[in-house]
Amino acid sequence: MNSKFIFIFFSIVLFVSSLSVVILQNSVHSVICLVLSFIASSGILLLLECEFFAFLFIIVYVGAIAVLFLFVVMMLDIKDLPTNKTNNLKYFIFGLFAAISFLIQVIPTVTNYYQFNHYNLSIFNNILTNWYSEDIMTEVEALGQVLYTHYVLQFLVAGLILSLAVVGVVVLTINLTAKNLATNIRQISRGSSA
Repeated sequence: MNSKFIFIFFSIVLFVSSLSVVILQNSVHSVICLVLSFIASSGILLLLECEFFAFLFIIVYVGAIAVLFLFVVMMLDIKDLPTNKTNNLKYFIFGLFAAISFLIQVIPTVTNYYQFNHYNLSIFNNILTNWYSEDIMTEVEALGQVLYTHYVLQFLVAGLILSLAVVGVVVLTINLTAKNLATNIRQISRGSSA
């Protein structure tokens, strides 16, 4: 299958799911659409040969942040509030103003780096260098070489700080658990003697 059609598919899914995050009234459905938008954006990153960031999107955003949002929304059990149409019109006007001001800033950049192409179906043709065909190694290999050669000291210090944080959390948890365990043992011994 052609990668252009896969890219268009992921782009359409990303656009629809991102729009659904803002439009849907139910917060659980909105968070599920947020997860879908993260998955679609990681698919686009895989097509662009950014494997590390694609898997990072799935692990960090989908696996941690979006699932945390979903659990918080489900635990709070927020009811749907009645919407006021006049407030929605105010938000729409502000959003339209923000979108137009963003487009005014982006259009000169797009026209400077892209030129009109008469022979292709796309509107703009990329005149920049295609660095993806110049690559001799994957992104993960390049990041590994940079981390373990130039930034090995910073990498080790960051690992030491994270290890100390994990040890601190375990120590705090053990102290609280030991107090709770002693309290539970006293309550059980009182119950069995009665």
